[in-house]
Amino acid sequence: MSTHYRGTPEETRALDTFIKLMRATESVSADLSRHVAEAHLTMGQFGVLEALLHRGEMCQVDLGTKLLRSGSNVTTVIDNLEKRGLVRRTRRDDDRRVIDVSLTPEGRALIEQLFPAHARRIVQLLSPLSTKDQLRLGELCKTLGHAAARRSDHSSLFTRNS
Repeated sequence: MSTHYRGTPEETRALDTFIKLMRATESVSADLSRHVAEAHLTMGQFGVLEALLHRGEMCQVDLGTKLLRSGSNVTTVIDNLEKRGLVRRTRRDDDRRVIDVSLTPEGRALIEQLFPAHARRIVQLLSPLSTKDQLRLGELCKTLGHAAARRSDHSSLFTRNS
């Protein structure tokens, strides 16, 4: 699908590209969300568990930055994971304002079980693109993300996570 807007060639090209980018993102995200939902998790919850699995214990603020989530969203996601016994929060003794989040044994077991299938699913979803195309797409997305982050004065959000 392309834009029906009849603007300048630059506007039409940018809008067409944006529509394709968003439709591809939504299609891939919807597929992954269905897979994650089978484990009764949201994509935000899965992201927290995955980050803790691969990065280890993190403070709640750093988790939000890594996942590009607001503080209130991260709090809600972690609240729900904590209620399920999948993560635990610990206040630091040296700075009581900082709250570290870590996986519980149950949380670790769940994400270790889910992640390999998730990774295989991503490989499968990207398989229509050649290795070269995947690398190029990654670079294009990184360039676009850095530029957008600079424009919105949130450069630390994207540069820390890419």
